[in-house]
Amino acid sequence: MANPMVMTAMCTCSFGMTPCPLTVTSNQTVMMSKQPAATIMDNKFPTFGMCSSLANPTVASATAAALGVLTPMPCVPVTAAPWVPGAPTVLVNKKPLLNNTSKLMCAWGGVIQAAMTPAMTVKTP
Repeated sequence: MANPMVMTAMCTCSFGMTPCPLTVTSNQTVMMSKQPAATIMDNKFPTFGMCSSLANPTVASATAAALGVLTPMPCVPVTAAPWVPGAPTVLVNKKPLLNNTSKLMCAWGGVIQAAMTPAMTVKTP
């Protein structure tokens, strides 16, 4: 069973070197675990530390300058699309709720996903 994502949920990128907390900007009224609930439109991240994707122009130039030795550079995520698939049957302000099984693509080829969410779904017998 998927868990809902909320503000402060930690996310990772497949090309990033450090986790980054999720910032919820699409909703400030619906709360889960005393945090704003995230929707599939919450796709802004400050940084995942250093980026190692050669599709990132700064990494490609630094690697070329180092004669082909992969040289990670500061991460600046570029995420234009919403998360997929989300939870289409649970709406938060008319947008699908974001859950921990959803993925988000970065323009530099990274896959962003949930590493930890403070909101937990409890199944009762």
